[in-house]
Amino acid sequence: MNLHRMLLERKAAGKPVRVGIIGAGKFGTMFLSQARLTDGLHVVAVADLNIPRALSQLKLACWPTTQFAAKTLADAVKTGGTCVTENADLLIANPDIEVIIEATGDPRNGIKYALKAIEAGKHIVMVNVEADAVAGPLLAQKARKAGVVYSLAWGDQPALICEHVDWARSVGFKVVAAGKGTRYHPTYHQSTPDTVWDILDKYMKIKDRNSINPKMFNSFVDGTKSGIEMTAVCNATGLEAQSEGLSFPPATRFEHAEICKPKSAGGVLEKSGVTEVTSSVYRDGKDVPHSLVMGTYVVFETDSAYSEECFREYSMLPDATGKYASLYRPIHMIGLELGVSVASAALRKEATGSPICFNADVIATAKRKLKAGEMLDGEGGFCVWGKQTPAKKSLEEGYLPLGLAHQVKLKTDIPEGQRLKWSDVEYDPTDLAVKVRREMESTFQV
Repeated sequence: MNLHRMLLERKAAGKPVRVGIIGAGKFGTMFLSQARLTDGLHVVAVADLNIPRALSQLKLACWPTTQFAAKTLADAVKTGGTCVTENADLLIANPDIEVIIEATGDPRNGIKYALKAIEAGKHIVMVNVEADAVAGPLLAQKARKAGVVYSLAWGDQPALICEHVDWARSVGFKVVAAGKGTRYHPTYHQSTPDTVWDILDKYMKIKDRNSINPKMFNSFVDGTKSGIEMTAVCNATGLEAQSEGLSFPPATRFEHAEICKPKSAGGVLEKSGVTEVTSSVYRDGKDVPHSLVMGTYVVFETDSAYSEECFREYSMLPDATGKYASLYRPIHMIGLELGVSVASAALRKEATGSPICFNADVIATAKRKLKAGEMLDGEGGFCVWGKQTPAKKSLEEGYLPLGLAHQVKLKTDIPEGQRLKWSDVEYDPTDLAVKVRREMESTFQV
């Protein structure tokens, strides 16, 4: 509860927490909007391959033009301003920058920049959960050995869920399930960047379709993003993936303790201690009232009959038996909240969630019948979606991680719904991301 005070102390000492951010997309822009207003925080540089877009995003985030007019990083440090560059390596090499935010959203870039930041002795806040799902456990291990922090991004749902889990365990509750809400229907797994509008138009009023990336939005719709995020949660908390991944049961925010408990107790989970994502859409297509579509939750239990009575007394949303209860956060504010991770890494040397094991994976799964010779187009595309899978099963079967199913050619025909394997595609074993992933697989044999 003292991050703000610590930031003020750094400001008073003339040593603000200096930050470099790679990627000026939606998440990065949301962070920049609040970073400008945060005492004790100084964004030294923004790196993006599209300089005009980065400049436009800074203006969108209400930055005065004079504030991002620094020509070099040295000038930015000296004047307290911000430099915009297309060269991310400059941020990582700069001795004055303490924290690197990786917000490109590209798994290969995320792995590359994380490794460089760790080698340079920088803390890294990994907004790029796609990269974390591919190789996060190994990257976090390398960071710990180097004495720096590798952190999930506060404001994004995985870090918030990790906080729920930590809270429950810290007060002696057993975590039964943890996760988030989303809009889901089984037919969404076949959604493509072309058909995603049929779904988006039902609940989002997007006047200018050119203002969003349909492939990126489709990764939220087709189930991929949920698989990626819950994989990050499992690997950062020790929770497990269910054998067939997420089942997306419909649930109001008040029903989680009733629904997200083991089947043996009347719920939908195959066992206790797993992740699950609940849907704001019933299977008949009707909307779930009071859903948790933008929120996060944890379901927990206690062996104390007295505590169970307290669940009822203090409106902890217990199930019908009183044995299980839940806590939820109705929203997440994404990049607007990211400063918590930056300050925590720099000032406390503590991550807001970080991989501690390799319990779960997210696997490229065919959206339709795929033919040998086709080129896969990765997350949110026309070919595959990401299915959460236990890491042990992934390694035993040789499954292909979703994050590496981009611009690789199929060697065999794949039926709809089947998880792909490394042996099904032509891949470059010398590619950095592939090498790091293979190193992680050998390091975390389960």
